[in-house]
Amino acid sequence: MFISLQNTSLHDLPMKKWKKAFKALGLILSNPWLLNKVLDDTVWEDYVISQYAMKQGFPVVSPQQLGISYAEPVFPYAFLDGGSLPTDLALLNGLARIIPDCRYFEIGTWRGESVANVARFAKSCHTLDLAPEQLRQLGRDEAYIQAQGCLSRDIQNVTQLLGDTLTYDFSVLGRNFDLIFIDGDHHYEMVRHDTEKVFNALYREDTIIVWHDYAANPEQIRYEVMAGILDGLPKEKHPNLYHVANTKCAILFPKRLDGKTLKFPMDALPLFEVTLQVK
Repeated sequence: MFISLQNTSLHDLPMKKWKKAFKALGLILSNPWLLNKVLDDTVWEDYVISQYAMKQGFPVVSPQQLGISYAEPVFPYAFLDGGSLPTDLALLNGLARIIPDCRYFEIGTWRGESVANVARFAKSCHTLDLAPEQLRQLGRDEAYIQAQGCLSRDIQNVTQLLGDTLTYDFSVLGRNFDLIFIDGDHHYEMVRHDTEKVFNALYREDTIIVWHDYAANPEQIRYEVMAGILDGLPKEKHPNLYHVANTKCAILFPKRLDGKTLKFPMDALPLFEVTLQVK
């Protein structure tokens, strides 16, 4: 957080706030990227507001409004860095379960956690990630490369695709996907590019698209990602964009829904029951 001390005397600050102010300044001095992050977030928020007048983000809808319920266990789930929330995976599972013979496509395999979940309900799954040689060029070590797809590589109805979305020919896959999950690079240019490319090559009028990390957490929008989504889609599709409650996901849904404005703090209901069991 950036704290300005302009027009404020240090003697006017209570001791607790004084300590917090200098702690924040110390963090910024030792980690300059924190200031860049604050500035970047502000810039993208201003961009979304000026271009689309969406200060509160996409309307928030419940899973029930999408026609799903979180009745199935989320499995596998590793509780490791770079993964999704259990509610994110439950959303994908629920959507795949209600779509007959669901054909699923995703950008961003990583460990294969999301596609391994959806594979239990979908007829077929395709997941795209960088090839090992591309990961080596980015400086990833062999342990990272071996972890790629470790949870999904032995599942029969999962096809692992390798390539960079910047150059990959999506047209060879055909317009036959019912559910698409975009979870690649979350910077604006790549979100816009992946959104535009998926929409032009794979989208049908009844296709559902889900974007991960639209929100940093279920109560905090990532405006850079939001800007990429909006700029990557035709404007006539914007009224069908929603934020799914209790998730970090945005969704393009075929039907118009009655959403709520995102407010902090959100209502703590509904509550979830979580059962942990090592498999």
